[in-house]
Amino acid sequence: MARLSIAKELESAADRITEVSRGDLQIILRRAALVLRNVSGISLEPATGDALNSIATEMKIARAELIQIVLREWLETNPYASVRTQDKESETDGIA
Repeated sequence: MARLSIAKELESAADRITEVSRGDLQIILRRAALVLRNVSGISLEPATGDALNSIATEMKIARAELIQIVLREWLETNPYASVRTQDKESETDGIA
């Protein structure tokens, strides 16, 4: 769920606090907590953000941590960057 829709839902619940059931309020607050927990500085398409949120929840890690893992593994798999540095005195001489 997008941050703006969560914000609107919270505002709506605040406006009609006496009418909102305890169960509905719990759901709204848990959604808001999930969104806040997974806030990051990366702007993503909604479908991508939702997928990352679901995977992070399933793995019981923060979304930012999941993004770091995915990015690191992608960089290691592709020849775009050497993420892990080797000791200059390594016996492998760059050969794995």
